[in-house]
Amino acid sequence: MSGVWTYAQDSGYTSRQTLVGCTVEAAGGTIGHVDRQQDQPGMQHLVVDTSMWMFGRSILIPAGAVAGIDTETRTVKVSGTREEIKAAPRFTTDSEMADHRYLSAVGNYYLSLRRPLAP
Repeated sequence: MSGVWTYAQDSGYTSRQTLVGCTVEAAGGTIGHVDRQQDQPGMQHLVVDTSMWMFGRSILIPAGAVAGIDTETRTVKVSGTREEIKAAPRFTTDSEMADHRYLSAVGNYYLSLRRPLAP
């Protein structure tokens, strides 16, 4: 499961790149903006403010769900649809970032969204 907590090599992420403030898009449209980012090796993730879409809610998105970063438009594209992102385990407090059960649930959820490769 550790791969879900690390940026893919082809995501466009570079070491120590600041994504705070970037617009976040999923299939189906914009879901919010990056409010915070964690770059601890093996636990990289984004906290996305979705208040423009889901009133008063933030979501935690593992770095492995980042499909691409456009530095010119300051846009982060994530895997999955808006509805799939909306159905992710609910993020309510920063203390959950240290809760192994919560992180496991989030990691497993995003791993389940990965599309199998065609034969």
